[in-house]
Amino acid sequence: MTQPEIRPIRDAADHEAALDRIASLMAAEPGTAEGDELDVLVTLVEAYESRNHAIEAADPVALIEHLMEARALTRADLRPVLGSSGRVSEILNRRRPLTIAMIRGLHERFGLPAEVLIREYPLAG
Repeated sequence: MTQPEIRPIRDAADHEAALDRIASLMAAEPGTAEGDELDVLVTLVEAYESRNHAIEAADPVALIEHLMEARALTRADLRPVLGSSGRVSEILNRRRPLTIAMIRGLHERFGLPAEVLIREYPLAG
């Protein structure tokens, strides 16, 4: 049995070929030659994707906007957590940072991850 040729993933074509090969190996048993090849290819693909397709973490305001869109919430729905309608507007327009109390409220009421809500983000000038 010949050993498969495993090469670095340098471009989109290499990446696509590796993904195709991974798909064909998904049923491979651990500890077999095919299972080992699968492990190596997955590691190579993960490294390539982290270098070339890194997803930038959302900032707190973007996360709140996504929440509003996903759950069809209005600014009024945020008032119990963020305060007055003016305060909600200041937060969403990036004129005021979230406070610890607001972060706790968003986390508890809407299940938003606190580790994202505590991130610093640019405020409007």
